[in-house]
Amino acid sequence: MKPVKVGICGLGTVGGGTFGVLTTNAQNITRRAGRDIIVEQIATRQPNPDYDTSAYKLTDDVFAVAQNPEIDIIVELIGGYDVAKKLVLTAIENGKHVVTANKALIAEHGAEIFAAAEAKGVSVMYEAAIAGGIPIVKALREGLAANRINWLAGIINGTGNFILTEMRDKGRDFADVLQEAQQLGYAEADPTFDVEGIDAAHKLTILASIAYGIPLQFSRCYTEGISTITTEDVQYAEELGYRIKHLGISCQSERGIDLRVHPTMVPASRPIANVDGVLNAVMVNGNAVGDTMYVGAGAGAGPTASAVVADIIDLARSMDADNSARVNHLAFNTIEDEQVLPIEDIETAYYLRIQALDKAGVLASVASLLSERGISIEAIIQREPAPGEELAQIILLTHRVQEKVMNDAMTAIEGLNSVVGQLTRIRVEHL
Repeated sequence: MKPVKVGICGLGTVGGGTFGVLTTNAQNITRRAGRDIIVEQIATRQPNPDYDTSAYKLTDDVFAVAQNPEIDIIVELIGGYDVAKKLVLTAIENGKHVVTANKALIAEHGAEIFAAAEAKGVSVMYEAAIAGGIPIVKALREGLAANRINWLAGIINGTGNFILTEMRDKGRDFADVLQEAQQLGYAEADPTFDVEGIDAAHKLTILASIAYGIPLQFSRCYTEGISTITTEDVQYAEELGYRIKHLGISCQSERGIDLRVHPTMVPASRPIANVDGVLNAVMVNGNAVGDTMYVGAGAGAGPTASAVVADIIDLARSMDADNSARVNHLAFNTIEDEQVLPIEDIETAYYLRIQALDKAGVLASVASLLSERGISIEAIIQREPAPGEELAQIILLTHRVQEKVMNDAMTAIEGLNSVVGQLTRIRVEHL
C-alpha cells in the first residue's frame, strides 16, 4: 500500500513528541495502520535539541508544508489562532487532511474549518485538543455512539487540579501553589487561561458539541475560575464530605443544555473527586451505558503525541474511503441548534460561606430569607470568631435550586446589617 506522508508544523513539546512517537514506534504503527506512515517534512523556527531531525526535510515556512504536493496529512502544532487557522485552511484547500491539538482553534473556528474540510472531502481530527492522552473524543464519537448522552463532567485542566489538590492536601493558599505550578511548567507566566477556566471552556465546548450534536458555541459557555477559592473553603468542603474540583459540566434536558465551567463541590466518594494532581478525568453518562469515566495525563509531550498519532493512524486507515463513510467531524450528520441555557437558568445545589457579626439571630435571619424563596438547607456549620477576630463563619449546604433564585437570596443575605462583605458561593454537583 502507498505510504502516508505527514508534514509536522511545529516542533515544540507536542511536535517533538509526535515526531518521536512516529519514528520510535514506526514498526508498530505500520502494523496498525496497514501502511507506512512517513514524516515527509517538518516546519520549525528552531530545531528541538531532544530529537535528531538531520535526515528530514526542514523549513521555517509552515505554508510551504501545507502546499507540498507530496504530503497527505498536515499536523498543526503551532498553537494560537490567526496563523494556525490560515495554515489549516490552506492545507484543506490543498486537499490535505489535518490533525491538530489546538482546542482554541476548534472551539472558536471549528464550524468554518469543518465546512471547508467537508467541501474538499478531507478530514480534520482533534483528539489531542482535549485531555491529552485520554481518548475522550473517540469515546464520544464512536464508543458511545449508541447512547443519548445525558451529561458529562470533567477535570479538563491539569493546572487547576494540581492547585486544588495542593491546597487540600497541604493547606497551602492559592497564590503560593500557583507560583509553584509556574515554576514546574504546569502554568504559563500568564496563567489566566488555566486558572480562570478559559482553557477548560474551549474543551467543554467541543465535548458538548460531540455529545449532543449541537453547534460549537464557545461564547455561550459560562466560565468561572478558582482564584477566589480559599483554604478555608477547601477545608469546610472536606468537613462536609466533599472535595472542590474545577469542572467543566454539560447536561442535556428538556429545558436545554448546560454549558459551564466553575469550581464545583463533589461528594468525596465519587471517583472523579479522587483524581488528583495534574491528571485529567471525564465522566460521561449515557442512557444505555450509564456512568463511564476516563482518566489519564491531560498534557505533556508523550500523552498528547499519543493522541495526535492515533488520529494520524485513523486517517491512514480510512484515507482511501469515500468521504461519506468517515465519521462526521462532530459525530452527528445532522446538527441541531438546541438552546444553551444562561447560567441563571441552571439548577444545582450550593455551598455558601457567610461572614457575620457574632451576635444572636443571624442564622435565623439567613434561614428565613432562604425559606422565603423555597431554598431548603441540607447542612450547617457555625464557627465562632477566631481569637482576636470579630466575625463568625456560617457555612450552609443547600438543596438544588435555580441559580436566579439563589442570586436573589444572596443579594438579600448580603443586605443584612449583621453580614459583612460578599458571600462565597460554590456550586455542588453529585454527578
